Amino acid sequence: MDVESPTSGPTPGSSVPERFDHLSPELSGVLYPTLAHMRSTCPVARSDEHGGFWVVTDYEDVLKVAQDWDTFSSAHGLTVPPAPIATRNIPVEVDPPEHRVYKRLINRYFTPAAVAEWEDGTRALITRLIDDFIEEGHCEFMGSFARPLPARTFFEFALGAPQDDVEKVAYLASKSSTPNDPEAAACWKGLSEWITGFLDGRRADGRGGDVVDAVLDARIDGRPITHDEAVGIVQLLILGGLETTAGALGMMMVRLSTEPSTREQLAGSKEVAPEAIEELLRLDAPFIAIGRTATRDTELGGRRIAGGDKVIIYWAAANRDESEFPHADTFDPGRASNRHLSFGAGPHRCAGSNLARMNLRVALTELLRRLPDVALDDRFPVEYHTTFTRAPRTVPLAFAPGRREGPP
Repeated sequence: MDVESPTSGPTPGSSVPERFDHLSPELSGVLYPTLAHMRSTCPVARSDEHGGFWVVTDYEDVLKVAQDWDTFSSAHGLTVPPAPIATRNIPVEVDPPEHRVYKRLINRYFTPAAVAEWEDGTRALITRLIDDFIEEGHCEFMGSFARPLPARTFFEFALGAPQDDVEKVAYLASKSSTPNDPEAAACWKGLSEWITGFLDGRRADGRGGDVVDAVLDARIDGRPITHDEAVGIVQLLILGGLETTAGALGMMMVRLSTEPSTREQLAGSKEVAPEAIEELLRLDAPFIAIGRTATRDTELGGRRIAGGDKVIIYWAAANRDESEFPHADTFDPGRASNRHLSFGAGPHRCAGSNLARMNLRVALTELLRRLPDVALDDRFPVEYHTTFTRAPRTVPLAFAPGRREGPP
């Protein structure tokens, strides 16, 4: 698809705003050129697809929408068309002031200090995962590393959930977060049912002092938390803790496998610097967009938006806006300012960002050390999800076989 000269017919993912379809499989291959074209020609555009919605692609207006929850609400769903969610995700689908009550329940369990206690265990798991494939000289990275890592660490350290359920829940989370997947509705239902059973078991057995106990014991405006509220909070923790971190790892490995200069720059340090992680997150946001609903008539970027209109804000487009990030398509960990939006902005900013950063930093440090010559295996294609996430489905890698470092 030529994003500079759109065809005359309706083209999924076209840069002609009226034809822009964020669910089109074709969009994944031309995502960033398409968003760049829209940002430069019509940063607040109207699409007629899926009943009609607005697409916001410049940094200033994306940030404005994210911060103005009173005008652009999260409480009416985050996707276009609406996802077949069995239980709403809390607190991301709740607006202030109610939102603040839920957010306070979970924030203290994901502070930098809390997450630091999990680093040694995370590094040990990373060693085991790499050991499982390093002698082969190749792997499918998403299945062998990117998805197991955040799922296993989150289940062990944050949720205290059975490791035997990791694979099942990771599958449900991945399918649920892809609105155009034919299994999405069934997987939303399955995820809700798994969480219900898990919470019932925790009520009966207890564990002591973790975020799940805090949720179950919570009082909301003086009343006990409801079952649906508890399920919604844990559901969001799982979605944020598993799929987005897996997507970030996958995209980072694609970049490091195709840009030897970037890989060599990072591999020269004993530990990947936090600034490098932030720059990689800016360039390749795993959660590329989110929806809002206008609560009243308003104006944005010179366009009149009516109350009730759906608005999609593109974090991925804002992160490459030259007005905020000079040479925006270039990897530059020494940027004087890097206010990227990959974890969102405003009151709904990701509560698990500290955990994600720790996972990414430790994982990339070990991967670069042990796979110094990694490259994409060009016998197989890299495939991406196409919706509100950018997680690769598959990342086939090839490298010189290495040696195991953990216990046999």
